[in-house]
Amino acid sequence: MVFKSKIKWVALLVLTLSLGSMVAHLSMTKFSSMNLIQYSAKDALSHDFPNIVSPVIRNKRLWGTVRSLESLQPYANPRNSYPEIQESTRSKQISYKFKTFSYLYDEEQFIASLKNDVNIVKSLPEHLKAARRSNEFPIFKPKNSASPNFYIKEILPNLKKAKVVGLIITEGGCLQSILPPSMSEFQRLRCRVAFHALQFRSEIQTLGRQMVERLRAWGQPFLSYHPGLVRDTLAYHGCAELFQDVHTELIQYRRAQMIRQGIVSDELNVDSHLQRENGSCPLMPEEVGLLLRAMGYPSKTIIYLAGSQTFGGQRLLIPLRAMFANLVDRTSLCSKTELSDLVGPETPLPSDIFQLPRPKSESEIKEEWSRAGPRPRPLPPPPERRIYPHEKEGWYGWITETDKEPNPSPRDLRMQAHRLLWDALDYIISVEADAFFPGFNNDGSGWPDFSGLVMGQRLYERASSRTYRPDRKTIAALFDITRGNMYHPKHDWTLSVKEHLNKSLSEEGLIRQLLLSKPNSFLSHPLPECSCRISSLELTKQTEGKDGRVLYGDEHECPIWMQSAEAVGVRNDDVESAEDDNDVVEQQERNGPDFTTSLTSTIDHDEEWDPNG
Repeated sequence: MVFKSKIKWVALLVLTLSLGSMVAHLSMTKFSSMNLIQYSAKDALSHDFPNIVSPVIRNKRLWGTVRSLESLQPYANPRNSYPEIQESTRSKQISYKFKTFSYLYDEEQFIASLKNDVNIVKSLPEHLKAARRSNEFPIFKPKNSASPNFYIKEILPNLKKAKVVGLIITEGGCLQSILPPSMSEFQRLRCRVAFHALQFRSEIQTLGRQMVERLRAWGQPFLSYHPGLVRDTLAYHGCAELFQDVHTELIQYRRAQMIRQGIVSDELNVDSHLQRENGSCPLMPEEVGLLLRAMGYPSKTIIYLAGSQTFGGQRLLIPLRAMFANLVDRTSLCSKTELSDLVGPETPLPSDIFQLPRPKSESEIKEEWSRAGPRPRPLPPPPERRIYPHEKEGWYGWITETDKEPNPSPRDLRMQAHRLLWDALDYIISVEADAFFPGFNNDGSGWPDFSGLVMGQRLYERASSRTYRPDRKTIAALFDITRGNMYHPKHDWTLSVKEHLNKSLSEEGLIRQLLLSKPNSFLSHPLPECSCRISSLELTKQTEGKDGRVLYGDEHECPIWMQSAEAVGVRNDDVESAEDDNDVVEQQERNGPDFTTSLTSTIDHDEEWDPNG
């Protein structure tokens, strides 16, 4: 009895302590001032860069301009004397507030900017409108590789005869990239159209500038990174095996479609790892993070993630976020209200909620049971799992049920239209960024390429801006060397990465890129036609293409007013560069001689930093 009494007292004591602990925890929960908060990129930036009062000194080695390209200046004005806007893209489900062209671009600015070059009308005369509706005038679908002779011999005679022709642009262009020297004025017209006349509508520009100001408000330079992970690109180049699970199947399905359409002439199954080694596949976000870290970018660097979508999802971005926590995108800088205001008012979409099949009645179940055959019979299957609406959106809704991809739904079309706006915002930020790194560009397909267009506009507006042009074949070889130890590479590997990426910024990388990109896209390399060169600075060698045409180094001399203004800017840059060099020397002197000795000792004794290892 005594033993049982002791057990009761012990149990009572434990119960009392548990009750007291519970009361204490509930009290702390009720009266504590600490709340659980969700991670926010803005909060992370506030933590990393608090109370910014004075401008931060930039590291010229990471954020400075490229001195060898400072002599190039934008100059697309005509050197010598020398169409109707229609809803051609037919994007459905966009706001009824806009026509197709004005959904993205400022129509009035486009017409006014080209008034001295082309007579542009908003609509056809009534009698020609009737002819268009009855298909009385000829329609042409020029390829992006069409030559000037195609327009002179094929289109011009029909235009003279019918007074009007229709052009349907399906490949992102309608004229070959490289034209003979006698047609340089047409190349400059291309630049005036792309870089001056085509301006995003005011709402897009305003929000884009606000996003740039919000990034600049932290007092730090920022880098823009576009992964280039697009399903069509991955399918075109056969990069399916670089992914896992259902994403590989989706890429292969799209590649099979391209083969049937004649877009791809290669086999369905190709070795994706060989494609990666020859530079045909995009760099993965993890690889880009390791490259930036090897260049010396600190973990607090602000990186803007451009691109309306990244095929593979957020899972692919986890390693990059682990290396650079301040990875932000449009959702980090804009509120939902700002983005919805940009879209404009939209008509409600029809409800497309997935309906489960009608449940069977008791009599139907009994009838099935009687027809089920002799016993013993297997147990009936468990009840079907509930299907949620989000599981029927996009490829979730068909990949597990059918081999045929359905036509885009109204919701899919609307999302495609929204992505045009998100890409427009990202384009503005990428052009204005202190540095730009493309995960993929110049894919050779001839389609419009986000990174290629950004690099072309940065080259046109300010050639000396810090634009990386990595050779993906070289990068793949470098990663193959240290694949088993990527996060702790040896010092000679880091030096090789720095050397390659620094060369990609300079004339060497620019010339290598132009030999690849100029034949496919003029706007990705608008030189030498749309630039001029400051004569007071050192000259450069001319670079010729395979046909003997000069692709670089044959720029005209800039007008006097541009040369004088640029000379002042160059002198200021020299002063800033000298001040930066002095800052480095002063910093080393403050650290004292022991700092350099200890660093050298660390490198000598760490096998990861051994240049001969």
